[in-house]
Amino acid sequence: MGRRILNEALRTIVNAEKRGFASAELNPVSNVMASFLQIMKYRGYIKDFQVHDAHRVGKITVQLLGRVKDCRAITYRQDIKADYLEKYKTRALPTHQVRVVFAIQ
Repeated sequence: MGRRILNEALRTIVNAEKRGFASAELNPVSNVMASFLQIMKYRGYIKDFQVHDAHRVGKITVQLLGRVKDCRAITYRQDIKADYLEKYKTRALPTHQVRVVFAIQ
């Protein structure tokens, strides 16, 4: 299995939304992907999802609503402690000021 499973799954969802499909099939299955889809369902970005045969390679069928415009994942995952979360966000994620600098130039 590849290391960018979540990123590939999110790109599949975005591409299916752009083409106007009602559902998308994601494979292989991971627990992180299922947790992320649960959050997307809770916030109203997808209608529902079903995990088929999770103990093997399996697949996930996602029912789409048409609300996802763009969605990406950071291509690597790091285990960090909760105490260092704010420090990590300010160091690793891009700032809002970057857009202003590029707009001026």
